[in-house]
Amino acid sequence: MWRKRNVGTRAINANVMVRYLTGDDPDQSARAQAAVDGRAVFASTTVLLESERVLRSVYGFAPEEVAVALRPFAGLPGVAVKNPDLLAAALDRAGAGMNVAGSLHLGAAARCDAMLTFDRRFIEQAQDSSVRMLAP
Repeated sequence: MWRKRNVGTRAINANVMVRYLTGDDPDQSARAQAAVDGRAVFASTTVLLESERVLRSVYGFAPEEVAVALRPFAGLPGVAVKNPDLLAAALDRAGAGMNVAGSLHLGAAARCDAMLTFDRRFIEQAQDSSVRMLAP
């Protein structure tokens, strides 16, 4: 089913978000800020995940630092994200050391009986969640 287009809203890619957050390239960072600040933009879940991966793998951010960077970005006036409650809960878990991707997976599984994973660290980190974590 097609939905009505959000006229005036532009989706951003991960490279725009990363330049906005890091300021590492003066020209592109200034252009990213001009594109985001005071404008209606949409950051998809996949863009947030890719930005998290780049911040961790390229810039060396810890999960807690990623949460500190993404939370204010998602709260900027004009910035829209899909499932803001799910994202907020995921960023809370990331602030405690879980990566954002795992945090989003865990939140998305809230209505499931269990989440199966071979990742023992993920199982340990998610023990306080309402989702039962199991190895297959």
